[in-house]
Amino acid sequence: METSKIAAESGINLEIVFVGRSNVGKSSLLRELFGAKVRVGRRPGVTLRPRHAQASDLLITDMPGFGFMSGVKDRKQDIVKDQTVRYIEDNAERIKIGVLVIDGPTFPQIVDRWDSRDQIPVDIEMFDFLREIGIDTIVAANKMDKVKEDEYDPLLDEVAGRLGLEPPWQNWKHLIAPISAKKGDLKAIKGLLRDRLHEMKRDDLFKYV
Repeated sequence: METSKIAAESGINLEIVFVGRSNVGKSSLLRELFGAKVRVGRRPGVTLRPRHAQASDLLITDMPGFGFMSGVKDRKQDIVKDQTVRYIEDNAERIKIGVLVIDGPTFPQIVDRWDSRDQIPVDIEMFDFLREIGIDTIVAANKMDKVKEDEYDPLLDEVAGRLGLEPPWQNWKHLIAPISAKKGDLKAIKGLLRDRLHEMKRDDLFKYV
């Protein structure tokens, strides 16, 4: 386990950050995606701070979940979101890829609920923020195993639309990766990560992804 300060001094040339609201399965995705190939440490008290794993000169960063967090006061939740934004801004030069993890099946309803209160959904805010500061962003639509086959494409069309991407979602397969971390179905996200690494001429990192 590396702190961000130590990581910055450890020959890191590129970083992938994983962001998402609480309870979208981000930790499960990271475990399934990197598993034993990348050592991810745990220690008490890090749930509200970034967690890091290093592989070669690649840093993988798991940002704390934003939005509602059970047992965490609203003020603390705002601080966590602000710290996430500040971390990304401070390290934007080396952060080459941002993965926004969402709960695919509930995403449209969550966005609509926020919209009905005339508020910008945190997920949309984060998606726009990452892209605005020039970070190549992938949306990992998790928990798609819960979606019936005939509802799969219509749901993903809705996800794309809520993100401001004109449906059909198939036009955005380079941005949207439908996955199920629980079922180990990560083909889409692995493919997009490898595409990005290949474009950076970093095929040597494929063994970690």
